[in-house]
Amino acid sequence: MTTYNAVMLTKKGGPEVLARVTLPIVDPGPGEARVRVLACGVGYTDVIMRRGYYPFAPKIPFVPGYEIVGEVDAVGPGVTALAKGDRVAGLLVHGGYAEFVVRGAEEFILVPAELDSVDVVASILNYVTALQMIERVAKPAKGDTALVTGANGGVGQALLELLRDRGVRAIGAASERHHGVVRALGAEPIESRGATLEAGVRAIVPDGVDVAFDGLGGKYFGDALRATKKGGIAVAYGFTATMVNGSASLTGVLRTYASIYLGARMSGRRAEFYGITAIYRDDPGPFREDLPKVFRMLKEGRIRPAIAERLPLLDARRANEAIERGGVSGKIVLVA
Repeated sequence: MTTYNAVMLTKKGGPEVLARVTLPIVDPGPGEARVRVLACGVGYTDVIMRRGYYPFAPKIPFVPGYEIVGEVDAVGPGVTALAKGDRVAGLLVHGGYAEFVVRGAEEFILVPAELDSVDVVASILNYVTALQMIERVAKPAKGDTALVTGANGGVGQALLELLRDRGVRAIGAASERHHGVVRALGAEPIESRGATLEAGVRAIVPDGVDVAFDGLGGKYFGDALRATKKGGIAVAYGFTATMVNGSASLTGVLRTYASIYLGARMSGRRAEFYGITAIYRDDPGPFREDLPKVFRMLKEGRIRPAIAERLPLLDARRANEAIERGGVSGKIVLVA
């Protein structure tokens, strides 16, 4: 075999700018591994890369695809930790919409044989994000209370599962049609729009929650901060509610950071922004420590990633169309 198939982002725009292409097979260089992709997750970050600005995306044209599970097909000189046939997971940020990918061997983590590739790929980004925010940032104790906005989203559902596993009482903010999902994950649902988050939270926990996690940004982070009790902490990790054509609005971003750096301090609360990719690019150590923890929880049945749809590996355009339509509950996974 001298070529392989992939889906390329050819220019900024809608899902129609994703084109199937044929590319030459590249041999792995020193310290690299070539991996045959078995499964690739699709998420809103792919939309941001395609329509707007994402600081960790390469120059267009490129192959998107944030996280993968695959099988090592070949290793380059000097690689001893991986061997042909090993099944591995990787937080690639781009490159996953393809039959093969070549990266530094250190970017891949071995996957236990008993785990399903689709479950694993649905856990890489969402569950490590949630785990790190809980264990490395907010650190809620058993019996504490927590608010999760966007609770029906991928990271939102992961947060609810992990908080339940930790013994934390969770309140999940979502539209009414997703309240069943929130309840099934052991949380108490509140309406995400209309009345403020603070009012919904304080109807359940009058003093406010100990911890809040918000991936919506803008005014929603301010609401989540106010729903947090004094001395508590609110963690922001995204701006999805402020997006316009794939880019977070400047007003929404500034409003979020104003709440983090000014509003929290003035109100006697703590606030932090968390971004898994920035942390991973600066130091991959925490990710390499935490993904195996997620694997153990999968193996023990403590978490069950929700899979919205399985599509053929090269059907990335259809997956992106579904993401843009909205209302997806769970992870869309491309499968070889």
